[in-house]
Formats: sequence, structure tokens, C-alpha cells
Amino acid sequence: MSLSSRDALVELRRELHRTPEPAWREFYTTSRVVDEIERIGVDDLYVGREVLDSDARMAVPDDEEIADWYERAREAGAREDVLEKCAGGHTGAIAVLEKGEGPTVALRVDIDALPITESTDDDHLPAREGFRSEHEGTMHACGHDAHMTIGLGVLQRVKDSDFEGTLKVLFQPAEEVVGGGKAMAESGHLDDVDHLLAVHVGLHHPTGEVVAGIDGFLAVTQFHAEFTGAPAHAGDAPEEGRNAVQSLAAAIQGLYGIPRHSAGETRVNAGRVEGGTASNIIPESARLEAEVRGETTDLKEYMYQHAMSALEGAARSYDCEVDVDVVGDAPSAVSDDALVDVVSEVASGVDGVSSVVRNDDLGGSEDATYLMRHVQNRGGTASFVCVGTDHPTGHHTATFDTDEATIPIAVDTLAGTILDLGASSR
Repeated sequence: MSLSSRDALVELRRELHRTPEPAWREFYTTSRVVDEIERIGVDDLYVGREVLDSDARMAVPDDEEIADWYERAREAGAREDVLEKCAGGHTGAIAVLEKGEGPTVALRVDIDALPITESTDDDHLPAREGFRSEHEGTMHACGHDAHMTIGLGVLQRVKDSDFEGTLKVLFQPAEEVVGGGKAMAESGHLDDVDHLLAVHVGLHHPTGEVVAGIDGFLAVTQFHAEFTGAPAHAGDAPEEGRNAVQSLAAAIQGLYGIPRHSAGETRVNAGRVEGGTASNIIPESARLEAEVRGETTDLKEYMYQHAMSALEGAARSYDCEVDVDVVGDAPSAVSDDALVDVVSEVASGVDGVSSVVRNDDLGGSEDATYLMRHVQNRGGTASFVCVGTDHPTGHHTATFDTDEATIPIAVDTLAGTILDLGASSR
């Protein structure tokens, strides 16, 4: 079925919503995306390892976890040729359309889901209409099912148009763990890109509102810290122990005590802590999952360096060791005015758009910033576009849902922008 109609777009979005997969495990998802790309017809199609710098991946799960989702995808009907290319947690795809002389334009959409159990409440449309997640504990709770559909819809629209230039649609894995953007940015596929568009639905903007350029991305580093001490009997010989939980507790206090910086916003959060085995045993090990953010990449680095000092100081204070592993990272970025101008003009003429906002702050982090900065550093332009959507609850909740009227608005806006970029180069 051609993705030229609203009904076809909605049908595809609902199918993708049923089969969410988390970061670096998007095997079935990649297979379905490849099916649609091949049906549309492109000049070049890259899959799995072909779209990534493998060494630049972050937050990759262990081999057992990857193998489990790999087999689940195979049992669900994922194509063997796609699975082979995605082996080892190398997911994602890039579709390339070559339509004559003109600029190279890239559109980035993300494909992974979140570790959330989706609501079964009848007020939740996917539950009521029968397209709730079939993978318990995993859910498209941030609109990535809509993003993939939008990317494929734009590919179809540009394929059927008189666009002059090259279009690359990037189906990026592992955004939710800020682990995939760098790997795709450093793959080589963006080296010749003149203009990059990234898209997200919602972000507290209603259906009918388009933000032409999101700014205010908070740079982020996510890390895990493992504290190691020595066990002992808490009653008989506590002096023989080295308490890893005590080190962890001091580290948390140190993290929240990092001085804020006058140059801009900074954030720190100790999101998960665990350690110890019993009340009568001095804990030998303890674990922390935390993150720091900054309004700029430099501010994030300021927070990260102080965080490392806090962890190391806490470990030394209680005669323990600490090992830190960075599992996710993304810089800040700013949308380019020249590209924002084009998006604004196109969006103002799209059916269903009631208001156009030129710029807004994200207030969070996104690893599309790696791709944006990669293109910008080579003289190109980039913009992160938000297409508003009415959603009953916030992103990353069990009852999040995308207003499906948003999807054709996004396709019209992004395809129209790409066509204008091609026309302006003639």
C-alpha cells in the first residue's frame, strides 16, 4: 500500500506501535522499515553495520540480551538477510534517493522504544483499538513509531515528486539511551550532507503547531559507577570491612553538592542506586546510575569533571575503589536560522497547521545533536523540527499516545521543506 494517504500512514504507525523494541535490539523494526523502503523503491539501501561506526555505539546491552531479542524478531517473521546485517546489535537503516543534480538533504528519525509497560485502560487508544504493545514491558511511549512512519511517508512523497537532488532518510537506533547518534554521525553517510532535518512529535506543543527549529538542547553524559570495598561481619568484625555503600552514599552527596555555574543551566541526577546483600554484612559492592547535563557542551563537561572528582573522592574517603563507565553522551546544538526560515515558510502553508513557532527550547537532551553538529561542522545547515501533537499524558508514560492527525502534517511540512531546498538550488 502506498503511503500517500492518511489511512495508510495511520495503519503503518499502528503496526509499528504493536512491536516496539528497545535500543540496539530493533531487529524486527529494522526489518519492517526495510520492507517499506524496498516497496517505495530507492537507489541505495544500507542496513545494520553498514549505517554505523560500530566502535562509537554507546549503551549496548550484553550479548545474552541482544540474542534474546534477535530470536524474538526471527520468530516474529523478521527477514533473515536483515537479521544477518543487524547481528550483534547493529540496527537501523539508511535509504538514499538520487534524483539529479541538487543538494543532499538528510532526514533523521529514531526507531527505538522505552522499557515501559503500556496501559491496558480503555481510555488509552492503542488498548481500545487493539494496537497496544505486544512486547510486555516495552512501549513506544515517545512517538518513535510516528517518527518512522513520517520518515517513510516523506520518502514516498519525495520519490513521487520532481525534487532535484539527493535525499537520505536515516532510521537511527538507540536514541532513548543517547547511544546511537554518534555511531550514525561517524558512519560516513553524513559527510556530504548539505542540509539535515530531524523531527520529533509533541514536546508539549499541540496538534496543529509546528516549531521550525528547536534549540536549547541540554548536553548530557550518562554514566554507571561501580564501588568495590571488602566484606566483613557487621557485628563480629566491622573494622575488617570496607563499606562500598558508605562510599556510594558519600558520592551521591558529592554529586548534588557540585557548584552550579554562572554561565548557564546545569543538571545532575542519581537515578538508580543499589548495593549490599544483608543487614549483617558490610557491603562489598554498590552501584550507581547517574547523569549530568549542561546548557552547553562545555557546561556539561564542567559538571562531568566535578562528578568524577566527587566519585573518586568518596571512594578514597572509605578506602574503596570506583570504576566509571560512560554509557550515553550527546552534545548541545542550535538549529540554523537559514533552514528554520524554510521550514517556517513551508509549515505556514500546510493544511492542518494553525500556528508556526520559529524557535523553542527542548529542555532535555537528544542525540540528533551529534548529526546536527557533524553536518554543521562541514559547512551544512541543520534544524530539529517539532510537529506538535495532542497527547493525553506526558512523554515516557504508560498512557502516552500520538494524535494521528499529526503524521500527515509532519509529512507535508518535511517533504515540502525538502522540495523547497531542491528548488532553491536551481
